Amino acid sequence: MKLNELQDNEGARKRRMRVGRGIGSGKGKTAGRGQKGQKSRSGVSINGFEGGQMPLHMRLPKRGFNNIFGTDYAEVNLGRLQKAVDAGKIAAGAELDFAALKAAGLCGKAKDGVRVLAKGELKVALTLKVAGASEAAKAAVEKAGGRIELVA
Repeated sequence: MKLNELQDNEGARKRRMRVGRGIGSGKGKTAGRGQKGQKSRSGVSINGFEGGQMPLHMRLPKRGFNNIFGTDYAEVNLGRLQKAVDAGKIAAGAELDFAALKAAGLCGKAKDGVRVLAKGELKVALTLKVAGASEAAKAAVEKAGGRIELVA
């Protein structure tokens, strides 16, 4: 196989139909749009329009709200921390903050820091400097010999 001989399979690329180019083309005159009316013209805006009746999307009730004071934490589970220690991404007994956790690939971006949750099991002692932690996560980390420091 040579680079200059590469090509698509037969029929893999289909040319677009050029409409409105004479009756001999098979898509001339009305260009497949039928006769007259709003849909045959450009600038159609009737999706969701129900002839003046209140549209369905406006008849349905609104639910919930977006809390502008809500907190956005990156969540890290104890099981993922243990996996990272086993894989050698984190040293046992290390002191971990948001930057260290992000470098290890354990959390993405978060406006308000990291929150540790208790899913999984932690077997090594770690010092975690995080914005929040569940009660169960605190107990599990302290049981393994580590500690959690809450940072504002």
